[in-house]
Formats: sequence, C-alpha cells, structure tokens
Amino acid sequence: MDHLPSPLPPAAPISQGRWGPTHALILLIAFLTLGTLLFREGTPIGDTLALLGGCGAIGAGTLALASGSRRLIAVLAEIAVRSGVGR
Repeated sequence: MDHLPSPLPPAAPISQGRWGPTHALILLIAFLTLGTLLFREGTPIGDTLALLGGCGAIGAGTLALASGSRRLIAVLAEIAVRSGVGR
C-alpha cells in the first residue's frame, strides 16, 4: 500500500487593497512626524494644519476613488468647495 501524505489545502488568497490598522498607524506616525518637523523648522501652526488637512483630504479622496464610493466623493467635493468659499 502506498501511504502518501495528503496535500495541503490551498492557502487563502491575500486580499489586495484592504485598509487595516497597520496602514492607519503608519499614516498617523507619518503625519505626527511631518507636523513636528514643520513646527521645529518654524512653520506657523495654521500653515502646518492646513497642509496636513490638505494631505488628509487628498488621501481620503484617493481612497474614495479607489473604492468607487460616489457618495463619499460627493461629500468630500462639497466640503472642499465650502472650505474655499470663505477665503
């Protein structure tokens, strides 16, 4: 009798494009580091917050476009337009 071990079941496919806690932690560290470095170099707080807010908006827009969420894109566009009206 031939006693061969049974083959291993196929591994679950790795999901591409998922947003996880590791990604959030990396972005949090990057934003804190960028904000700290800009502050240490003498950039005014208002400019630093505006820059980091713009980066966050671009990131949120990119994620929304990648995921195909039209409602989120519409909300982000409305926020961008309303924030630019007061200037």
